[in-house]
Amino acid sequence: MKKPIIIIAGPTASGKTSLAISLAKKFNGEIINADSRSIYREMDIATSKPSKQERHIIPHHLIDIVEPDESFTLSDFKQRANVAILQIQNREKIPFLVGGTGLYLNSIAYNYNLAKTEPNLTLRNELDELPIAELTMKLKSLDPITYKKIDLGNKRRLIRAIEVSSQTKTSFSDLQTKNPKPSNFLYLVLDMPREVLYDRINQRVDNWKDQGLVEETEKLMARYSTTLPSMSTIGYKEIIDYLNGTIEYTEAIDIMKKRTRNYAKRQITWFKKNKDAILIKNDLEAIKQISFLVSPETNLQKTHNQAKFNNR
Repeated sequence: MKKPIIIIAGPTASGKTSLAISLAKKFNGEIINADSRSIYREMDIATSKPSKQERHIIPHHLIDIVEPDESFTLSDFKQRANVAILQIQNREKIPFLVGGTGLYLNSIAYNYNLAKTEPNLTLRNELDELPIAELTMKLKSLDPITYKKIDLGNKRRLIRAIEVSSQTKTSFSDLQTKNPKPSNFLYLVLDMPREVLYDRINQRVDNWKDQGLVEETEKLMARYSTTLPSMSTIGYKEIIDYLNGTIEYTEAIDIMKKRTRNYAKRQITWFKKNKDAILIKNDLEAIKQISFLVSPETNLQKTHNQAKFNNR
């Protein structure tokens, strides 16, 4: 059997980081970040990255790999993640892909055949000036197939889809060809009651204030344009509006919570549509699933012995 690869997915604030660290310790693994915002340096608080202490416990990959003003595509992620997977496996360890960016995870699990198109910064800047409603109509006209599939609330994805489709004259969706998931992949998704998740989200946003989100945002604004895709990250975007005097601080916090909850809803919908996803509620369920993948013969023997005992 091929060496196992474990995916730990789920909505924001569901506890993926702590679960993944616990599992990686137990199963001799290393963690590959699959969150599209944790790739950026200098953006720590609103991205809820693993702490330096957590990264010391278990090696983490693909965190803090680009500057906030650098381009980083899905194809870039796929290439770097596959290199990290091979390196981890060569160390006789198990790769754990951990995050909530579904496209990142699926590009690896289903080996997407991605479009090789260079970013068009001029076009991106022009599109970024447009409201989401206008971008959706533009995409619908240009690429109706992708229009029906894409997250219409994700401005960055809308811009990328328009960019690729306009350059290649091909549907953005068609260029992301999905292949069957290999048997050595385990796709685990954290599932919890919606009200519990929303409480965790609200608490996380409240904690950002004490962690210094305003100060971190001020430092970013001093160095980078606020129109960059990275600066549209929930948390930074609202504080930028607050610092620019557009909204009050309490309003910024309320908007953050609402947008994060809505983002979590979209993530839940995405993962639950995946027929390969196995929903888990805690670490014990995850351990059981991973154990069967890592040591199938041992677990089958245990099951056989238990069945014999029960039939006595």
